[in-house]
Amino acid sequence: MSSVSTSFGTFFDRSIKQMGQLRGQIDRIQTQIATGTRIERGSQDPTAAAQLRMLARRERLDAATADNAVQLTQDLTSASVELEGVINLLQRARELAVRAASDPVSTTGRFAIAEELEQLGEELFARSNATSVGGEALFSGLAAGPAFLRDGAGVVSYVGTAQAGTVPLAPGTEVERGLTGTQVFQFDNNGSPSSAFAVVGDLVAALRGGAADPAAAARDAIAGLDTGLDTVSRSQTILGTRLVWIDMVRQEQDSRAIDLAERRSQLADTQLSDAVIRLQQSLTALEASQAAFTRVNSLTLFNAI
Repeated sequence: MSSVSTSFGTFFDRSIKQMGQLRGQIDRIQTQIATGTRIERGSQDPTAAAQLRMLARRERLDAATADNAVQLTQDLTSASVELEGVINLLQRARELAVRAASDPVSTTGRFAIAEELEQLGEELFARSNATSVGGEALFSGLAAGPAFLRDGAGVVSYVGTAQAGTVPLAPGTEVERGLTGTQVFQFDNNGSPSSAFAVVGDLVAALRGGAADPAAAARDAIAGLDTGLDTVSRSQTILGTRLVWIDMVRQEQDSRAIDLAERRSQLADTQLSDAVIRLQQSLTALEASQAAFTRVNSLTLFNAI
């Protein structure tokens, strides 16, 4: 009888343990189906959990660089729009310079041209200090303040930094965040350093009587304006090239984000069809265990003997 009692006790303990494990497995599968998440704790699948942590770090990094790309696109687009306006201003200034240089213009006419050129100079100065959507100067490099200042004599000077700085867009990939004011508005004019502000300002002064031969001064200004136009046009091309490159990087980021999401889904998400099959198998096993336990448990010592 002792042997029978011991065997029954062992069977009882083993059956209770097995049914408990099956119930736990069923609960986990039902939770996986309900939540759509396969892994609740890292201990359930340490390898997959480690891979998920790596994916999460990569996704956070990509999210940060994606934000950088969006911000940089906005800033470079704003700068390009401003440069388009600058080109229009300089083209109009050139038209006025041609008129002052070629037509027999009266003193009143020269003053009228000078008046419009002065207005163009004011708008040129305003665009040189244009800001981004976030309120940062577009052409001041890394400086926090404006790109250009004008002194009491009307002389415009660059007060930004020499470098614009770079923005990381991906591991090992950085793009310059913009162009400095010196790159856009300053240039070499017949061997001497000059700027778009100086060319326009000098022409205004010449047409208002500051030059013995205003027509000759206007002709000289045309060459400076042409150089200024070339400089700004080249700057706009540089910005356009960077925008194209950023767009390519963003497409790669989007593609990588999809790949990471798919990999994360494979590791962490519940595969519904597989989970349903496992649930049914566990339920069947539990029913069988319960039935066997009930039959054995109902046996009396007499039946066992």
